[in-house]
Amino acid sequence: MKSISEIRKDYQKGSLNFQETPELPIVFFKQWLDAAIESKVEEPTAFTLSTTDDHGDPISRVVLLKEITENGLVFFTNYNSQKGNNIDANHNVYLNFFWPELERQVRIKGIAQRLENKDNDNYFYSRPISSQAGAIVSNQSQIIEESEDLQKLVDKLIAEPEKIIRPDNWGGFLITTSYFEFWQGRPSRIHDRLAYSKLGTRWKKSRLSP
Repeated sequence: MKSISEIRKDYQKGSLNFQETPELPIVFFKQWLDAAIESKVEEPTAFTLSTTDDHGDPISRVVLLKEITENGLVFFTNYNSQKGNNIDANHNVYLNFFWPELERQVRIKGIAQRLENKDNDNYFYSRPISSQAGAIVSNQSQIIEESEDLQKLVDKLIAEPEKIIRPDNWGGFLITTSYFEFWQGRPSRIHDRLAYSKLGTRWKKSRLSP
């Protein structure tokens, strides 16, 4: 068995033409996300969301991007979950998208704020009824009995759809972005890196050393 120090890969699937990259990072991000979807990347909208807890310690988990708007990026969760409480206490968040099939990564910094109820309702009721029921029965991040059968509760709600109402503690966060970094794997670890930093209302592009 190989030592983990011997595991390595030479990235050769792409490169960045820095002169041809868009002036707005959200345009470039959409291009890369579309490429990931078209390439049938496994879970192309999945990203690692990093927050901090009450002690300032970082916490990360994988969530799913659900919308790109002119104001930022949107995901949904239980507001009473660990990540929901973290964001309410400290709105600064970091996102990391990684598409290994394309040898690409995007890191994003932003401020997360709760969506309005009408936006939460619109998305909640667009979900499959099983997902709606799952959001209702789950007290996300809370300790439960090992024997508790959540699926049975979901099935009961599905059988009585008139009782399915979006909980007040379930909704979305809009992430207003201030920094993007695009990473394209390259041979010999000479990776291409392009950063976009927001300065007032403008975006500044910078090439970074690998």
